[in-house]
Amino acid sequence: MKILVINCGSSSLKYQLFDMTDESVLCKGLVERIGIEGSKLTHKVGNEKLVVEEAMKDHTAAIKHVFDALVDEKYGVVKSLDEVSAIGHRVLHGGDKLTASTIIDENVKAKVREFIKFGPLHNPANLMGIEACESLVPGKQNVAVFDTAFHQTMPARTFMYAIPYEYYEDYRLRKFGFHGTSHRYVTLRTAELLKTDKKNLNIITVHLGNGSSIAAIKNGECYDTTMGLTPLEGLVMGTRSGDLDPTVMTFLMNEKGYSADEMNQILNKKSGVLGVSGLSSDFRDLEEAAEKGNERAQLALDMFITRVRRYVGGFMAELGHVDVISFAGGIGENSASMRKLILENMEEYGIIIDDAKNDTREEAVISADNSRVKVLVVPTNEELMIARDTMNLVK
Repeated sequence: MKILVINCGSSSLKYQLFDMTDESVLCKGLVERIGIEGSKLTHKVGNEKLVVEEAMKDHTAAIKHVFDALVDEKYGVVKSLDEVSAIGHRVLHGGDKLTASTIIDENVKAKVREFIKFGPLHNPANLMGIEACESLVPGKQNVAVFDTAFHQTMPARTFMYAIPYEYYEDYRLRKFGFHGTSHRYVTLRTAELLKTDKKNLNIITVHLGNGSSIAAIKNGECYDTTMGLTPLEGLVMGTRSGDLDPTVMTFLMNEKGYSADEMNQILNKKSGVLGVSGLSSDFRDLEEAAEKGNERAQLALDMFITRVRRYVGGFMAELGHVDVISFAGGIGENSASMRKLILENMEEYGIIIDDAKNDTREEAVISADNSRVKVLVVPTNEELMIARDTMNLVK
């Protein structure tokens, strides 16, 4: 069975085609600048690459180019789209109504539209990708896999906000959590690596990248997470502020005359380590600048590390007993220095990093032999998780 996985952003689209007999990736690609001058598709098959630079006015045009690449005479990996059994879509927000991956129908799409109010940047693009596939290959089954689904096992004590209860009843204002597909993959893979049933493990999964979140996994299920109603809550991130006193927003809106939408844009796109450093949202740029003495770059990194440590410690207290901490995401997988700084001086909590083992970008145990809490690097694979869910639903 071959499964196509599509992840649509507002002006971009990532895809992978899996052969589920061995879960191998037949091809992968990226479409950039959809609806913008300079649209480009980059399609990769092993070490070979096809680049198409052509105007793509919308997601339907972009996905048509993806389909053309899949069956291309030289770079294609299938003879016909009939070989693709189903298409799995990453969808940001399913709220508390779509709590598991599901085959898409009109009712599902209506619920995805309903939660545009909480995912205004992502849900519309996810829907455009779904509807483009429906129009281009009618009758092909499409599956939605939600970023929020994995976190719906959280108890009310961790997902509720301390605001008048009527706002929860009327508007579903609560913590939903995101990166759920990644946290679920890392949880399952951690259990596999430790040769233990996930139900016997308490895990802290640490997904660090331009967008970052941490989840507390109790007996294999999500108990708490850092992101909230939207991906803005929680850690300091590349361009997102993370936690802050809500009065900061009302003060700036009164002082500067910002609208709610402008304030939202500032907190989501102009804050985080970019806002503090004034330099970049890329942590590699900040580390390089900090090494050269840039104090604001160093401050941004210190704030990021401090917030991660605060949540790791808090989740250890919530869980009571932690068996393993697993790092994932672009920073979590690739930055040995960040992992070390985040977990240094935690020997009293049973966490000891082995510097030699930590010098890796591969899947590995990086804790010392005498560390009570194991520490792992587990490169995430959200696309494979989406492909598995899609296959299981359409079989």
